[in-house]
Amino acid sequence: MEYLVNALYIVAFSMFIYGLMGLTGPKTAVRGNQIAAVGMLIAVVATLISIRDAEMGNWILIAAGLVIGVVLGVPPALRTKMTAMPQLVALFNGVGGGTVALIAYAEFLDSDGFTAFQHGESPTVHIVIASLFAAVIGSISFWGSVIAFLKLQETLPGRPIGIGKLQQPLNALLLIAAVAFSVIIGIKAISPEGPTSSLWIVGVLVLSGILGLMVVLPIGGADMPVVISLLNALTGLSAAAAGLALNNQAMIVAGMIVGASGTILTNLMAKAMNRSIPAIVAGGFGGGGEAPTSDGVVRTAKATSAADAAIQMAYANQVIVVPGYGLAVAQAQHAVKDMAKLLESKGVEVKYAIHPVAGRMPGHMNVLLAEADVSYDAMKEMDDINDEFSRTDVTLVIGANDVTNPAARNDPSSPIHGMPILNVDQSKSVIVLKRSMNSGFAGIENPLFFAEGTSMLFGDAKKSVSEVTEELKAL
Repeated sequence: MEYLVNALYIVAFSMFIYGLMGLTGPKTAVRGNQIAAVGMLIAVVATLISIRDAEMGNWILIAAGLVIGVVLGVPPALRTKMTAMPQLVALFNGVGGGTVALIAYAEFLDSDGFTAFQHGESPTVHIVIASLFAAVIGSISFWGSVIAFLKLQETLPGRPIGIGKLQQPLNALLLIAAVAFSVIIGIKAISPEGPTSSLWIVGVLVLSGILGLMVVLPIGGADMPVVISLLNALTGLSAAAAGLALNNQAMIVAGMIVGASGTILTNLMAKAMNRSIPAIVAGGFGGGGEAPTSDGVVRTAKATSAADAAIQMAYANQVIVVPGYGLAVAQAQHAVKDMAKLLESKGVEVKYAIHPVAGRMPGHMNVLLAEADVSYDAMKEMDDINDEFSRTDVTLVIGANDVTNPAARNDPSSPIHGMPILNVDQSKSVIVLKRSMNSGFAGIENPLFFAEGTSMLFGDAKKSVSEVTEELKAL
């Protein structure tokens, strides 16, 4: 039976890796996700077989856990709108980290303070270290993901919430305390004095949980895509550590894949914002609230109408659509697709400019546009599209604030100065679709809205785009 389990694990690992390879391109992403899901199913079956073969565990509890997981996991995944997908990703990721932390706690209790892991005269130190690492990182990931979820859901404000200069010393103190508790547990586990009180492992989980809260609370909404990716990487690493403690190959391999890919993605997104990961974790510019001008000058934006916008785009050679979170909120992707199709029938070339951190999770805009059957070839990444803005007749910005803000390039005093942006302001004409003049998630005024070649089309994005489409039909 052991050979069967190992064979199933190898098949599962192969499907994990092959599925991840599919996620590197939009055209193969769905298939890659399906392959990885089947691989996870095979890994679960292999684990159940190994448990049965070892005659360990209560099968009624195992079955109950599987049923509860399906009941709680499937309905939200089916019903959640794409607008709320970042929240769902944050929540599911947090559940994974919390599960790992609970596994570490259960192993501590089951092994009598990890002392039952001893073989002969010496304990397996690597198992003790792996279990404690899983407890710390899993707890940080869970509670950090809870805060990320609440911020994305706007239950908590998107702006940084912290205690000023005391924030980083407090975080450092919490981390040192959690590590100190873990060291005490580890020393007790390998000493002949006997097991450690369960209060120590509870202390590790509590301190780590508070640290998770205190790390994510001061992080502003504009950094949230990077935070989600970072928490995802932490969950993967904690799962790999738990797999090492449990001698479960599926958890080790899957955790390392998630941890490695999440780390790479986090680094790429941080570079796309020209911000270091330590700077993001230390807290940054936030979201919501007031957006005062830097020089106190009162500026006036120029409003336009759907008819004028339609005329501009109908007689353009090229139109670039820049989607942002406003498009997601209004669920305007299908309306945009219909408008683009009509423009293309008039001989206008339509492209979509995607900033790496547009929206509130990695790839948010790509997924929304793909849902509306927008051609993958029409979706252009920032580095591929930026040189084209200078020869573009009309750029249509739909709810994208911070990633189009020229202050990142022109204003050294701006909190986002140095962040690579889409060169929208270089277009011959810019039309911005917004509900109001409120700032974006970073809470920073955007000079683009007051530029000479920019006009504002106020209202719900979906309704505004539909009105533009109707005007196009009349031309």
